Amino acid sequence: MKMTQPPSPVWIADMGNGFYKNPILYADYSDPDIVRVGNDFYMTASSFVSTPGLPILHSNDLVNWTIIGHAIDQLPGGFDGCVRHGDGVWAPSIRCRKGTFYIYFGAPDEGIYMTTAQNPAGPWTPLHLVKAVKGWIDPCPFWDEDGQAYLVHAFANSRCGIKHKLNMCRMKPDGTALLDEGSIVFDGTADHPTMEGPKLYKRDGYYYIFAPAGGVRTGWQTILRSRSIFGPYEDKIVLHQGNTDVNGPHQGGYVELDSGESWFMHFQDRNAYGRIVHLQPMRWENDWPAIGVDSNGDGIGEPVSAYRKPNTGSSGPVSVPATSDEFESPSLGLQWQWQGSSKPEWLSLTASPGRLRLTAHPLPQGAATFYDAPNILCQKLAAPEMTVTTKLTLHAGSDKMRAGLTVFGHQYRYLSLEKSENGLQLVLVSGEGSKEGSSERLNIAIPVTETTVYFRVNIAREAQCTFQYSFDGDSYEPTGDAFEAAPGGWVGAKLGLFCHLLGEASGSGYTDFDWIRVEEKEPNSLEL
Repeated sequence: MKMTQPPSPVWIADMGNGFYKNPILYADYSDPDIVRVGNDFYMTASSFVSTPGLPILHSNDLVNWTIIGHAIDQLPGGFDGCVRHGDGVWAPSIRCRKGTFYIYFGAPDEGIYMTTAQNPAGPWTPLHLVKAVKGWIDPCPFWDEDGQAYLVHAFANSRCGIKHKLNMCRMKPDGTALLDEGSIVFDGTADHPTMEGPKLYKRDGYYYIFAPAGGVRTGWQTILRSRSIFGPYEDKIVLHQGNTDVNGPHQGGYVELDSGESWFMHFQDRNAYGRIVHLQPMRWENDWPAIGVDSNGDGIGEPVSAYRKPNTGSSGPVSVPATSDEFESPSLGLQWQWQGSSKPEWLSLTASPGRLRLTAHPLPQGAATFYDAPNILCQKLAAPEMTVTTKLTLHAGSDKMRAGLTVFGHQYRYLSLEKSENGLQLVLVSGEGSKEGSSERLNIAIPVTETTVYFRVNIAREAQCTFQYSFDGDSYEPTGDAFEAAPGGWVGAKLGLFCHLLGEASGSGYTDFDWIRVEEKEPNSLEL
């Protein structure tokens, strides 16, 4: 039976009393950037090899956010076949100029790309390669008052042997190409190692580059300031962990409001939960931004755990990115992304209306394990604790296939209903993978007769996960021991649904998923 109302959100930042709590998004929106247009705020984030990519989120108050679309449907060339974990879309920047929205990002092995739109919900133009280059990452465009255009970027040491430095290039006014190879405008080797993620602004005659340094888990937010876009730049640390429990607070963007307030959005790396998003108050002191609150008196801001909501002049209902899905729409919910470059034949929402049908396909050629399957339909973890339940029916016919629920990262587990030469079984598998290879082991195999089953995973604090199954949606049996979810390639752990053929043969099997429900705590029962 379908739910008439979705479950309550598992994480709400809006406290309902004029204040908010951090993180504003307890989900993996890595390397966020933000732009304000009138009373609207738009955010995008890294999507790496997931498709669709470059999620677009919208808010009217900087606290309540919803997903309104994605800027790309597919990755650029070179991503077909096995999943290239950790590659793809890195650290985008979003800007709006003369009514046109721009997103730039670096693919570390391919180059700098851009796409544009008149409406941030889409459609976005096909990806345009601004510069084919290896190791240029984290680009940010900037248009000065005189119409001259520039692009600042960082380097990936793993690709080009350069680290800690920021480069500034002149760019064509339409943003489609660079006019030179640029010049190094800041070298953080001595005081700001792993300088990356630059965001370029201009205010009261100063050029500012907001740039994180010190590494994802242990770093800080640096501000560079100069009267000339090519420097020299002064530097100042304006946000760090201090005595708080928010490690590595850095990398994001800032906005100014009509009310005179300024706000800075950034991420915190929370291991399996990914790079979750925080919002910090910001003010200007002697033409330097001061971010957060200097709670320990060391002259550097620290992140706030709760604060008064921004005075944006707008208010709206509490909203969060979607998680649960009854699959009643003819199009896929915006919370879903495939593990790699997607193909339309992998799913249907119209073959059995009200259900998600995943068709069975083999692993791509060269893939040894589940780790390298692009056809896993995933969404982000959305809270420190949650219960996730789905109902599925396997239609295998004569095919050998499996379908189920996974918690996926560099270490992963999946619980599946599997038809093989051993008959019909519930199977629990553990695996791990990296760029060097992958391996799996069978934990549990239970002979069954039913082809409809309910799968559940309970996620407790610090991503402690336990799988369960049921045949009636009421009484659940635990399966295997508890395990700690693990992050993936620059991303947090993911929840995933899948339907795979065993072996390399083609087939006509499929699995229908009735719904997936993401809830705050383990429910007593679910409707059939």
